[in-house]
Amino acid sequence: MTTPQAPNPDFAQIVTAAVLSMPAAQHLGFEFGRIEAGTVEIIQPYRAELTQHNGYLQGGVLGSLADFAAGSAAGTLLAPGWVNMTIDYTVKILAPAKGKRIVARGRVLKPGTLITTAAADVYSIEDEDEIHCATALVTMRNVKLA
Repeated sequence: MTTPQAPNPDFAQIVTAAVLSMPAAQHLGFEFGRIEAGTVEIIQPYRAELTQHNGYLQGGVLGSLADFAAGSAAGTLLAPGWVNMTIDYTVKILAPAKGKRIVARGRVLKPGTLITTAAADVYSIEDEDEIHCATALVTMRNVKLA
C-alpha cells in the first residue's frame, strides 16, 4: 500500500488544533497519540463520568472517539484552506470498553477531493493488554473555506 502524501506540511498542527478547539473534544478530554499522513491515534483517558453503571465506556462516547479519529485521519490529507465534516458513520461495538485508556486508530481508506472514506479501530488498554472494542466506517465531506 502506498503511503499517502499530505498536501499541507503543517497537517499535524492543523488537525490537532482543529480537533482540540472543538467543545465536544474538550469535554471528552481527548489527547492525541501518533499523527501521520493518513493515520491518527486519539486517546480517551478513563473518566468515570463517561461510563455506564458498570464502568464500561458509554457507546455514544465510543462512537464519538471513533468518529474523531477517522475524521482526523482524513483531515491530515486536506489541502490548505480545506476542512472536513462527518456526513455518515457506522460503529460496530465488538467488546466492552474498559481500561485506563481507550485508543482509537483512524486511517484513510479512500481519499477524495470532496468525499473521503476513513475507518477507525478502537481498543481498550489496561496495562499492556489491548482489546479490540469497536470498528467504525466514516464518510467525510471536504469543504473549501471561503
